[in-house]
Amino acid sequence: MASTNDLKNGMVLSLDNGLWSVIEFQHVKPGKGGAFVRTTLKNVLTGKVVDKTFNAGTKVEVATVDKRDMSYLYKEGSDYVFMDSSDFEQVYVPEATLGGVKDYLLENMGAMVAMHDGAPLYVELPASVELVVAHTDPGLQGDRSTGGTKPATLETGAEIQVPLFLTTGEKIKVDTRDGRYLGRVSEK
Repeated sequence: MASTNDLKNGMVLSLDNGLWSVIEFQHVKPGKGGAFVRTTLKNVLTGKVVDKTFNAGTKVEVATVDKRDMSYLYKEGSDYVFMDSSDFEQVYVPEATLGGVKDYLLENMGAMVAMHDGAPLYVELPASVELVVAHTDPGLQGDRSTGGTKPATLETGAEIQVPLFLTTGEKIKVDTRDGRYLGRVSEK
């Protein structure tokens, strides 16, 4: 248990039979009446964002979320298997828990897996990953002007929009949060 006066960004609270991460908080002391804490909370599992106000000093239950560095090993059935880098423990993460992250997973890729009471809550990848374009239609001569895009299938099976000048087999950088093309990766 902690007080609302102890809230910090990123802290995970157990409220209303759910886990909520504190995105933003503000202590407010109006001229009249008692002080209160205005918060913006995000549900850890669903991603739903809500605003909630607490009286100052109210007790809230803090959930223990263990974030561990892990490596993605392989897919088994509908589960994705990750291995803890420190003690080599293997964790099975259901496909539903991964969400859109699975579109950018390659074997042996590092990821941050958040656990609560032994169950995986969510998986965070680095902000960008380097992937090879498995297939894209060739651009036509004269398509080199700015702004044009075409669909491309990546080595993981994800489909994103890329500039017209890219060809099959090129390595590109992709934003894992929204699937945007960030640029080519130069081979050294």
